[in-house]
Amino acid sequence: MILILGGTTEGRAAVRIADEGSAPYYYSTKGTLQEIDCAHGIRLTGGMDAASMETCCHENNIRLLIDAAHPFASALHQTVAEVSTALQLPVIRYERRYPPRDNDLIWCDDYNDAIHKLSEQGIRRLLALTGVNTIAPLRPWWEKYPTWFRILEREESLATATRQRFPSDRLFFYHDEDDAGELMDQLQPDAIITKESGNSGYFNEKVKAARMRSIPVFVIKRPPLPETFHFVYGEDGLRKQIERLLPEFFPLHHGYTTGACATAAAKAALIALLKKEEQTQSSITLPSGELITLPVAETEWEGDSAICSVIKDAGDDPDVTNGSKIVAKVTLSKEPASTPIRFVAGPGVGTVTLPGLGLEVGGPAINATPRKMITEELTSVLEEYRHSISHNTKTTEACTLTVTISVPGGEELATRTFNPKLGIVGGISIIGTSGIVRPFSTDAFIASIRKETEVAKAIGCTTLIINSGAKSERYLKARYPELPPQAFVHYGNFIGETLKIASLLDFPQVVMGIMIGKAVKLAEGFLDTHSKKVVMNKDFLKDLAHQACCAEDTIQKIDTITLARELWQLLPAEKQEAFFNLLLKRCHEHCTPLLPKGELSILLITEEGIIWK
Repeated sequence: MILILGGTTEGRAAVRIADEGSAPYYYSTKGTLQEIDCAHGIRLTGGMDAASMETCCHENNIRLLIDAAHPFASALHQTVAEVSTALQLPVIRYERRYPPRDNDLIWCDDYNDAIHKLSEQGIRRLLALTGVNTIAPLRPWWEKYPTWFRILEREESLATATRQRFPSDRLFFYHDEDDAGELMDQLQPDAIITKESGNSGYFNEKVKAARMRSIPVFVIKRPPLPETFHFVYGEDGLRKQIERLLPEFFPLHHGYTTGACATAAAKAALIALLKKEEQTQSSITLPSGELITLPVAETEWEGDSAICSVIKDAGDDPDVTNGSKIVAKVTLSKEPASTPIRFVAGPGVGTVTLPGLGLEVGGPAINATPRKMITEELTSVLEEYRHSISHNTKTTEACTLTVTISVPGGEELATRTFNPKLGIVGGISIIGTSGIVRPFSTDAFIASIRKETEVAKAIGCTTLIINSGAKSERYLKARYPELPPQAFVHYGNFIGETLKIASLLDFPQVVMGIMIGKAVKLAEGFLDTHSKKVVMNKDFLKDLAHQACCAEDTIQKIDTITLARELWQLLPAEKQEAFFNLLLKRCHEHCTPLLPKGELSILLITEEGIIWK
């Protein structure tokens, strides 16, 4: 059993992840004001000291604590640390992302230090954006100088301010982050004071508003957290840590793509090269913006190069590369090149021999998203260590990086993939659009779809948005911003099973997003689109093109395509509507009977996110 300490944005995210599991859990908040739907969670309210938390853990067989509370909830963090030590329970800290500490801001260790620095700077008129609970520690200041507090418009907050005898005419209520700038314009303060509350605490927005008005910013540093906690920085990181510490909680375990592993290995190699230190872990940012940390298995040096490897963990997905070593060799040169980062296929990584993959023929089979991830991470490292680079190469402008990705045994692994048919020879591809591998073991994955769909139903969703993966989901979330995250469910390849589940749960409306690769298989009647079961049928596509009255030369060109997405460029603009509408009609013919009591919409999504329907 898991006990989540929440009440924050991170607490809500922890609930979303826990609801994906197969077991109940507890979600605790100090107050009763936070509205949250827990499909499988048991809600607890009221603050707990160490004794009551120990009792709660004993009585409910708690085996894992997740601290997702506010970073300034110091007493709670200390209580969690005491209980975890006493009961030998692991603690996951769901931490916020914090921007680097800017020296242009005035950093304060605590409120006494802030009062001292305000006085030193000659500040008199102060706007406090630190919350109602900071009225008490700032009393020595506001009793002497004009001070305004922005607080939440709640009875509890008003009662707190009243107990502190703070003047009611100097209280302003929080509506959204735009009102911070409006308050600065209205009050003309000499300075503002805020807390280091991180990205989810709108820290950057407050600082930006003050800077636009040349108003000094005093910042209370976040209190340190116990070093014994396991720190994670996003939903995927949280899930992976839960899987490690409480393996039975989720029916299926997620993994990381070869692209994520290659990125982590390349970043570790560059840091090892610059710092001459062995690397044991590597933190990278996923396309979603989430920070994850992967273990580094080995570090080596060769002259102007460093080599690091990461072992691929595909979770419960039957991925042929699971357990493979993904190796990155990074070579730093002071010779300028046409591009600052050059990619090379090492042993076990394939070479592209056919057009249509979106990659240069003759180049390494490293897909666009991994290239982008590696480029961004290495560019960031170069900036961070620019003084070290300058010392080693005499100039930063001339630096060129060569990134060679290798996979020992990759050539043999590639024979068990579709790479030979795609014209990729000599090894596997380095792929992944999200960085995360979600398992595709049929029974277990369908069970996961059912669980997620039940969660959506349990929290009152009437529209279910089903999609194949991270890319299509990103486009659909932009189209339906009003829907909660639980309304979006990945079907992977199991379109038919997902529609059957939606029908059994009586969803009145289902929207299916699909990209062209799966659409051409679904249109032919394949409700499971996994590449191991069905491949693109060019004769079927040529028949559709005939029905759409395409020219004969266009129809014959279909024989030359490698991937279905090439249809977007192959078909002339004046024939695309007829062809793709016919494709969608065929998809509807196979899917609509599976949802007899509901309304089904099918949206065809291009690689750029343009939606056909």
